[in-house]
Amino acid sequence: MAFDSFGDFLSRLEAAGELTRLSQPIATELEITEIANREMKKPGGGKALLIEKPTVNGQISSFPLAINTLGSFRRMAMSLGVNSIDEPAAELASLMKAKPPATFGQAIKLLGTALELRHAKPKLVRTGPCREVIHKFDPPPTRTETWPPAPNWREPSTLDPRPPTISALPIQKCWPLDAGRFLTLPCVVTKDPDTGERNVGLYRMQIYDERTTGMHWQLQKVGARHGRRYYESGTRMPVAVFLGGDPVFTFCATAPLPDGVDEFLLAGYLRKRSVELVKCETNDLEVPADADFVLEGYVDPKEPLREEGPFGDHTGYYSLPEPYPVFHLTAITHRKDAVYPATIVGPPPMEDFYIGSASVKLFLPILKMNFPELVDLALPAEGVFHNLVFASIKKTYPMQAFKLMHGLWGMGQMMFTKYVVVVDEDVDVHNTSEVLFRLCANTDPQRDIIFTRGPADVLDHATPALAAGTKMGIDATHKLPGEGQVRDWPPLIRMDEAISNKIDAFIKSLKS
Repeated sequence: MAFDSFGDFLSRLEAAGELTRLSQPIATELEITEIANREMKKPGGGKALLIEKPTVNGQISSFPLAINTLGSFRRMAMSLGVNSIDEPAAELASLMKAKPPATFGQAIKLLGTALELRHAKPKLVRTGPCREVIHKFDPPPTRTETWPPAPNWREPSTLDPRPPTISALPIQKCWPLDAGRFLTLPCVVTKDPDTGERNVGLYRMQIYDERTTGMHWQLQKVGARHGRRYYESGTRMPVAVFLGGDPVFTFCATAPLPDGVDEFLLAGYLRKRSVELVKCETNDLEVPADADFVLEGYVDPKEPLREEGPFGDHTGYYSLPEPYPVFHLTAITHRKDAVYPATIVGPPPMEDFYIGSASVKLFLPILKMNFPELVDLALPAEGVFHNLVFASIKKTYPMQAFKLMHGLWGMGQMMFTKYVVVVDEDVDVHNTSEVLFRLCANTDPQRDIIFTRGPADVLDHATPALAAGTKMGIDATHKLPGEGQVRDWPPLIRMDEAISNKIDAFIKSLKS
């Protein structure tokens, strides 16, 4: 199911009882964070919040702010137009298992599957709602302004006598020690200068002034790889940033897709409708026609990097200042009825837990193709995305758990995982208590724990060096003789199934 706009999605949430409107003025400086944080900590993730009158330096913004819109399993499913993430995951699994047809009947069946992908490829259109209001910043200013500027300050424009600037957006200062205001849900569009392959990533952006921001693409991210090619050639790098539109865009920007796979292809597949793209006003990149806001600009490789941060991060701690590229704004376009999308990150659980869980479910079929023994995978909220992974396997030979650990550490963003715990297939990896029981019961520390070194999240403050650290794997499965287990392995205590069924019927009779 495709949503025509971010506002359309919010209307659906409200109709389903999943959104709370707050009509009082609420400050973007810390206050929205405190309200949203309390909501996210409620059982099941609380409700989405629509702040109708967010204030910036005491002035009410022209745009409402929505937060926690993907912060529950139900809202995450609604954003993809399904009842459960299991539905698109099952569809993807069937596609991944498709084999060349051997008979005419199989050919017809495979054709039907292929036709389901007819909507995946994005298509270019002339214009769209994201260009209802256009303001170009040209030429760049020669002065340096503090952000936000004085309330009566206006950038000159021939397209709009009272144009918006980035200072008009209700951008939050999320936590007390943050270096300033940050865009927290910007979908950043870049292209590989060699292949032309597009990438859409979610990288926070610190506001320096009304014309420049930080561009926090970490060194292992695809956007950073694109950037390095421009830095090598010394040519100006076009960048486009969009906010809002169909919520599937935000999800796809966070998805762990292989390098070179277009996120808009995944978005088209999930929404069952091609993503309509429009060309930017001041560069050759394309953005969704139904986006709420578009920030166009560039990164100049000849310009020195600038300190970015600190920022209250998804690790639950502040990420400290580090040098990053500067994004220069050349144009802002937006819908007339634009809603500013935001999130916050910090000590778990937060909205990002539900987004990450959806990604795990969706891409589990692909992992299973590489690891046939894999039964299920979970990223507990306490692991803040990828620090901790629980995996269950159907174990058939010695050392199989260790084989899986090394394989996962070599799979995309799994390289950031610090701890992998592998359990048997009968364990519910989404039940942390059950996993910890098996971990404590089934392991000998010297035999069942391995350490290795590898890449680490640049935001991980605990590693001895930036972006490099140690990983630990724990084999909490039952042990086989080939794994050094010479003693008999005892069975798990379970009640006889017939007795369990009899008592179930007995309890049911008492209630009737």
